[in-house]
Amino acid sequence: MFHFRNKTLMASARALAAAVAISAVGVVSAAAGEITGAGATFPAPIYTKWAEQYAATGGDSLNYQAIGSGAGVTQIINRTVDFGASDTAVAPERLASQNLLQFPAVIGGVVIAVNIPGVDGNALKLTGPIIADIYLGRVRMWNDRRITAINPGVSLPALAIAPAYRADSSGTTNIFTSYIASISLPFQSQVGAGNSVAWRAGIGAPGNAGVAGAIRNTRGGFGYVEYAYATENRMQTPMIQNRSGQFVRPSTAAFSAAAAQANWANAPNLAVSMNNTVGATNWPIVGPTYIMIPKNPADGDRAAAVLKFFDWAFRNGSPAADQLHYVMLPESVRTQVRARWAQVKSGGRPVYTPAR
Repeated sequence: MFHFRNKTLMASARALAAAVAISAVGVVSAAAGEITGAGATFPAPIYTKWAEQYAATGGDSLNYQAIGSGAGVTQIINRTVDFGASDTAVAPERLASQNLLQFPAVIGGVVIAVNIPGVDGNALKLTGPIIADIYLGRVRMWNDRRITAINPGVSLPALAIAPAYRADSSGTTNIFTSYIASISLPFQSQVGAGNSVAWRAGIGAPGNAGVAGAIRNTRGGFGYVEYAYATENRMQTPMIQNRSGQFVRPSTAAFSAAAAQANWANAPNLAVSMNNTVGATNWPIVGPTYIMIPKNPADGDRAAAVLKFFDWAFRNGSPAADQLHYVMLPESVRTQVRARWAQVKSGGRPVYTPAR
C-alpha cells in the first residue's frame, strides 16, 4: 500500500522518486487481494487514508503510486495498473480510442504556500495577477510595492521570492495554470495552461511533496500545492482575492462553495471546471480529480474490486475527506458515477453492480 506519511518532506520526495522509478520499469506488481493504481499526487493523501480504512474492514489493499497525472494516464493506457488517476480530465476522443471510462472521485483545492521568515504567511494577501507576475519573473522581491500595497501594516522583507513549480506532468499544475491563465493575459500568452508548461521563473520539483519541500527548505519560498500537503506540513498559506473581489482563506468550506457551482449536468464525461467562480466565500483554485479504468478489462474481477473500493469510499469516505480538507462529490454526482460503471464489462456483463 502506498503510504502518505510525510514525516519529513525530503523523505516524501525520495519516496516519490522511488515511485517514478517503479513507473519507469513499466509495471506495478500486484499481490493477491491487492488493487493497483497510479497517477495524480493531488489525491494521494485521501486515497491512502481511504485505503487504510477500507483494508481495516476486510477489503482489498491498495497499491497506489503517486507519480503524477501524466504518468498515471500513460500507465492505464499501457494497462500496467488497474486504474489511472489524473487531476486533468482526459479528452473524450482519447478516452474513446483507449476504451477508457473516466469518472471524478473527489474534489480539492490548490493553494499558494510561502516561507517568509518573520512574516505570518497565513495573514498575507495575494491576487491572481501578482501570482502570475511572480511566475513571469516580473515580481521578484517580497517587499515589491504591489504586494505591500495590499498588505498595509505587514513588514515584508527585502527578500527574493523563490518560486517552485512541478517538474513532472501534473494535473495540479493544470488546475493552477488554468486559473492563472484565465486572469492574466501575459501569463496566458507567455506560459499558458496545461500539465507541463514553459515556466519563466523558479525551480522545478517532482510531485506535490517535492514542491512543498522546495518551499519549506528555501528562504522566500513560494509555490502551489494541494491543500492537504500544506496542512500536513504546517505550511503558511496566504489569502487570495477571488472573482468577487474578496480575500479568502483556504478551507474546506471555501472549496465547497466553489464546487457547488459546477455544472455537472452538462459536462461530457463528468469533466467540470470549478476555477474562478463567482461568490464571496469561494476559493478561486478548485478542481475534481479523476479515475480512469478500462471498459474492457483483461481481468473483470480486478476491475470490480476497483469499483467496489470507490463505491465504499463514496459511502464511507466523508469523515476522512473532511479531516484532510477534501470535498466529497455531491450525492447526485456519485449516483451518476455509479450508473456509468455499468460500461465496464467482462463477458458482455457489467463487472460490478452497486448496492442500492
